[in-house]
Amino acid sequence: MFAIFPDPQREKVFSAGRLRATGVVTLFNRAELLGMLRRDGVALPDDCTDGALLLELYARYGSHGFAAADGMFALAIRDNNDLVLVRDHVGTRTLFYTRAGNQWAASTSLRALRRWRRLNARLNLNAVRAFLTFAYLPGKETLIEDVYEVLPGRCLRLSSNGACYEEVFWEPREESWDETIPAEVYAQRLRSLLEQAVNARLPVDQDVGVFLSGGIDSSLVTALAARMHHRTVRTYAINFGSDLPNELAYSGLVAAHCGTHHTVLTFDGRSIADHLAETVALLDCPVGDPLTTPNLLLSRAAARDGLKVILNGEGGDPVFGGPKNVPMLVFELHRNDLAPEARANAYLRSYRKCYDQLERLLTAEVLDALRTAPPLERHVQPYLESPRMSSFLNRLLYTNLRTKGAHHILPKVERLTSGSGIEGRSPLFAPAIIDAAFAVPPQLKLRGLQEKWILKQAVRDLLPLTIVRRPKSGMRVPVQHWLRGPLRDMANDLLFGSRTRARGLFREATVRDWINGKGLIWKRHGQYIWLLITLELWLRAYDL
Repeated sequence: MFAIFPDPQREKVFSAGRLRATGVVTLFNRAELLGMLRRDGVALPDDCTDGALLLELYARYGSHGFAAADGMFALAIRDNNDLVLVRDHVGTRTLFYTRAGNQWAASTSLRALRRWRRLNARLNLNAVRAFLTFAYLPGKETLIEDVYEVLPGRCLRLSSNGACYEEVFWEPREESWDETIPAEVYAQRLRSLLEQAVNARLPVDQDVGVFLSGGIDSSLVTALAARMHHRTVRTYAINFGSDLPNELAYSGLVAAHCGTHHTVLTFDGRSIADHLAETVALLDCPVGDPLTTPNLLLSRAAARDGLKVILNGEGGDPVFGGPKNVPMLVFELHRNDLAPEARANAYLRSYRKCYDQLERLLTAEVLDALRTAPPLERHVQPYLESPRMSSFLNRLLYTNLRTKGAHHILPKVERLTSGSGIEGRSPLFAPAIIDAAFAVPPQLKLRGLQEKWILKQAVRDLLPLTIVRRPKSGMRVPVQHWLRGPLRDMANDLLFGSRTRARGLFREATVRDWINGKGLIWKRHGQYIWLLITLELWLRAYDL
């Protein structure tokens, strides 16, 4: 027995022969998939829905049919007495499941699943600890005990007898590389794939938007969209006030160079505080990224402009090697502890979140409950030690892709854009781009101190050299500044309120020290408090 709880605002119902499915599906290679099925004798009309096409792939080829699909999808399939759950290659869309009594239940929306009467929703302390370490949930566990997320590139078969079988239909793979092949050849191959990925994600006969920060990733997507799209390309940049650091000069330079219709949106601390609770409530799992609310407000601005699709440059760092890998590369160069868990432990510390502060932050009761919990290193160690990758840099990228990419970046984009009535698409996360990145020699991704070198070579003719040559700085979000202003009252009300105290997760003295800017050698008070605020708002939104 099983139950499916659809999200009526997003999901549709599909059928193929005896199969019925519910889900959200967007495909970018329809023509290729239709041709493949027709060659095998499956007749489908040209105007069949993406969901029906994906379901037909499963009916014909089983779980291997999903590997051929380039798209964003989460699908729950009724297959005789079994429930089959599938999530796309990289995790663009999410899917959750649980079992109570003798019944399975699934939904693309954790909120919808939360309302299942059979579910005895209890807070998962393991997941609380993981969130405070990563600023997102890095694996299949959710904050609701015994509710799990389908991992990307997987097909789960849930049987009526309670058994669960997992098939992997896609994983990134490292190909052996030929050192004699010139770098220009790799750059040309990558350029062709970038053009295909962006072009496939452009809407038909509609204007398109791009989130433009001025970094190399969003800039190359903007440049390719402007070159290939025959309708207006609208770009959007974020600013937090003229008295605070910003990257508007870079985004403005790219917009002018590409001839886009450019909009700069300014958000102050008050607007962030006013919209933070509704932002967090849109997320199936909390994301402690201060850009969440600006991303939501930007998406709403794009929707007001009449857009249905907005592109972004997400994926450049986890796929091609951004600067966040440098601490781990330095660690590997100087490590003297060869134990695998030492590498995983260093990776957790490189996040610079609350991992080193857990003993001081969590109450004695919570720490005692977690004494026998499995170690946090288990979330990253399989990727860091994976035999699929021979290069340490590729293992880092594999880890980033399967943790932060699948459980932070992509779900955040999908939920905040779909919550605004538009569809966010991430060309740099296309499976073909990922495969190409892992087929490039590591020294061409990180060349000396220049990160993402091969990516920059592939698009250097499209952009001003200022953009190609600039080091990555990242969007500077003034959380510390906001916590001295409009977020301070909110933090006090949330973190010292009766509901928070009753939950008993945090030591009040530690939280009070952080709000007052005390108790830490490194000035990370703002990001720590932001994590706690985000978690508390999420727990309230989901009534936990």
